[in-house]
Amino acid sequence: MKNSSKKLQILLLLPLIAVQIKCGSSKTTVSNSGKAASWITTVDETSKLQKQNDLVFNSETNSNPTISVDASQKFQTIEGFGFSLTGGSAQAILKLDKTKKEALLQELFSRKNDAIGLSYLRISIGASDLNEKVFSYDDMPEGQTDLKLEHFNLGPDLKDVVPLLKEILAINPKIKIMGSPWSPPVWMKDNGSSKGGSLQPKYYQVYAEYFVKYIQAMKAQGIIVDAITPQNEPLHPGNNPSLLMLAEQQADFIGNHLGPAFAKANIKTKIVVYDHNCNKPEYPLTILKDAKANPFVAGSAFHLYEGDISALTTVHDAFPNKDLYFTEQYTGSGSSFADDLKWSVKNVVIGSMRNWSVNALSWGLANDEYYKPFTPGGCSTCKGALMIDQNQNIKREVGYYIIGHASKFVPEGSVRIGSNISGNLYNVAFKTPSGQIVLIVENDDTAAQTFNIKYNQKQISTTLNAGAVATYVW
Repeated sequence: MKNSSKKLQILLLLPLIAVQIKCGSSKTTVSNSGKAASWITTVDETSKLQKQNDLVFNSETNSNPTISVDASQKFQTIEGFGFSLTGGSAQAILKLDKTKKEALLQELFSRKNDAIGLSYLRISIGASDLNEKVFSYDDMPEGQTDLKLEHFNLGPDLKDVVPLLKEILAINPKIKIMGSPWSPPVWMKDNGSSKGGSLQPKYYQVYAEYFVKYIQAMKAQGIIVDAITPQNEPLHPGNNPSLLMLAEQQADFIGNHLGPAFAKANIKTKIVVYDHNCNKPEYPLTILKDAKANPFVAGSAFHLYEGDISALTTVHDAFPNKDLYFTEQYTGSGSSFADDLKWSVKNVVIGSMRNWSVNALSWGLANDEYYKPFTPGGCSTCKGALMIDQNQNIKREVGYYIIGHASKFVPEGSVRIGSNISGNLYNVAFKTPSGQIVLIVENDDTAAQTFNIKYNQKQISTTLNAGAVATYVW
């Protein structure tokens, strides 16, 4: 009787198994429905990450420019898209009442239909210039040192960044976090100031232990720091806080101190070098060529306030086994939605991805209506992805849409695949872990463009206004 029952169950399940097999194999075709969904943001702001009518793949041919997507060409695996969660960003979000805050965090960090699914955050180790005041995790009275780091503590971060990160991790436990310092404690520096100066070699080992204590302290709070950079913008000592750290100094610090300290403490956090502009690829190359530093280095990080995004490929070609990261680009209070949308999607999102970056991050996540807080001498024009005013009104600024066009559709673990640049239709394509194909296109032309998207011998025809950005998913 039991055997007959089992046979009946198997017979009943056979049609379902057949359907599952058919659906699974459909990932290699255009799509189950033969349609592509699309979302568009226009420079006139009439459409902001707005879903459009589905497009239908067909076998028709025409003379339009064509973007051909080729899933057989595979490049880097993506770690995520997001922003810097500065101390100021955390303060702005924490001012919201409980209901608004929870709804906003779901919108930012979940993968629900109405969310943008941010999957990577950069945080400052100590204060950045978008904190309300300068601090490190081991500040001492003038003239005093703390060689054993007995006074180390996470300080002001325990009031804003840490509690907010815990809420974010409850929504997305897999979110990647990178930490970057703007300055060591001033007692370690040769000028005794939070601004500029250099780390004294006699404190290299103590500073390495400072990083160890930071990673351990964050872990004790339930926060895993996936990667660190030894210094934000090491060639820009004019910010507050900041530090000048030359390539040879960073190589020495990593190879002889930080790397060995991580190994001794069994810390798996990645060490990512440079974290500055694309005009100096020789900086990370110097470190990667250093025999002592190289084994401890996971990759190199870039900003794009100077130089060309192709610098990432220059470094990749020299050291293809090391990852590339794009860790910061701000949008400013003096530029327009249209200009920032076009330039940042073209360079920060599409450009970094086509040049081997495993992530793409914009600068601050949030600020108030006066672009505050910032330190004395810090950035007073940096515009967050969100502006949250004193009445708790939330305005989604251009940065939200720049990153949202990628983060919403390209989760961690997606792989960049082949696609050609056709005319001024800048683009990048991905295959997600679930088998979806995602194509992001920016029309850099001064006129609307009608073009084809071709995949597996089928194509769709669509039009994109000048400067507009679209994400297509099938």
